[in-house]
Amino acid sequence: MKKLPIHVKIIFGLILGVIWAFLSSALGWNEFTINWIDPFGTIFIRLLKFIAIPLVLFSIISGVSGLTDVSKLGRLGGKTLGAYMTTTFLAIGVGLIFVNVIKPGTRIDQEQRIKNRLSYEVWLQDNQMGPSQDGKSYLNDPTYAQYLSPDQELHQLTEAQKSDLEKKVSAAKEKKEGKPLQFLIDVVPENIVFSISNNQLMLQVIFFAIFFGITIILIPKDKAAPVIAFVEGINSIFLKMVELVMKVAPFFVFALLAGVIAKMADTPGEVFEIFLGLGSYAITLLGGLFFVAFILYPLILKLFVPKVSYKEFFKNMSPAQFLAFSTSSSAATLPVTMECVEDNMGVPRSISSFVLPIGATINMDGTSLHQAVAVIFMAQLHMVDLTFAQQLTIVLTASLASIGAAAVPSAGLIMMIIVLQSVGLNPAWVAIIFPIDRPLDMCRTVVNVTGDATVSTLIAKSEGELTKYS
Repeated sequence: MKKLPIHVKIIFGLILGVIWAFLSSALGWNEFTINWIDPFGTIFIRLLKFIAIPLVLFSIISGVSGLTDVSKLGRLGGKTLGAYMTTTFLAIGVGLIFVNVIKPGTRIDQEQRIKNRLSYEVWLQDNQMGPSQDGKSYLNDPTYAQYLSPDQELHQLTEAQKSDLEKKVSAAKEKKEGKPLQFLIDVVPENIVFSISNNQLMLQVIFFAIFFGITIILIPKDKAAPVIAFVEGINSIFLKMVELVMKVAPFFVFALLAGVIAKMADTPGEVFEIFLGLGSYAITLLGGLFFVAFILYPLILKLFVPKVSYKEFFKNMSPAQFLAFSTSSSAATLPVTMECVEDNMGVPRSISSFVLPIGATINMDGTSLHQAVAVIFMAQLHMVDLTFAQQLTIVLTASLASIGAAAVPSAGLIMMIIVLQSVGLNPAWVAIIFPIDRPLDMCRTVVNVTGDATVSTLIAKSEGELTKYS
């Protein structure tokens, strides 16, 4: 009997996780699922995360120290950043087209939208923000006086959500008020041991690894040889760890998805109600994400690497994509992404070990697209007409914000607060999308990981090192 490939096993795990979650909620077993099944999903993410940083560290050192021409590193860096920024702009553009054509925010009850608009103007007055973004005023219009007293917002927050929102707003304010070149300061580690112990400081680890690798090249070969041998040996060990973890990935994926759905609601009906309430927004966002991942990326790849077939690319990358969906974290998926790109796509380690860690940290195409769609949706929901210039501001802010988005679940919400503030909208509106953010975050991460794989393949082709498809 032919052995099933890992991506097929992971698909089975995903399907069984969904089935179990709905049975669990229907039969009242959610507490059991959360207490006895979901922890295995958490263990899975922790396993991948603790492997990710040392794998990045030793892979980059190994790749850089193997370069005979240091100038190649600068060339790779320029190409990588240029490619990532290009795909980010394209993804945001797709998001803006979808949200402006479908207009999901206008598909909510008109009376509720009027209440939302009035609450927005009250917030502007309370915060001394001046006129609304479109220069209109509904508060002084007697036509809308009847809507002033009822509940003024579409969403009602729990105490936990309010606390979570306050933390995110505070974090966004701190980031926004930082020095203009703070991002450069943040790249340089103050204590490399501390940086290695923190998954959110991946850029500092990358900086140290590149610096360390370059230094190895510059010292005599006889002194560098034992260090290189040690680094490559350690790197091989962590790659083997990835292989071992992947053998039990289907079970862990089952536990992850069962836990995610069980935490969303107590009954299957409540899960469906959550999606129906924000259905137009979810459909618009999913449509944009699907277009970018399954149409835009393959077209770009086909343009520059004609020998890669559509089916083959997704077959090669499917283990990483399914894991990205399950874990909702680019950083946790990174070890598997590297394995898929190297073993299946034929990208040499010297390129994948440089391009992919940077991508997992700064290339958030799915997150950027999500920010554009969500901000316009919330503006439409509050009857605020954003001009072309304001939407352009969203593009620029979302692009820059995506660079600062940590490769961990829901970090994009903090960046979204910055984007909302950039066009004078209420940052508290992010709470509107809280109920369905986690499942949509899972889909965004698939786009992020697919984008990283696409760019690394293109970079390898441009360097003439994609031997499998030459």
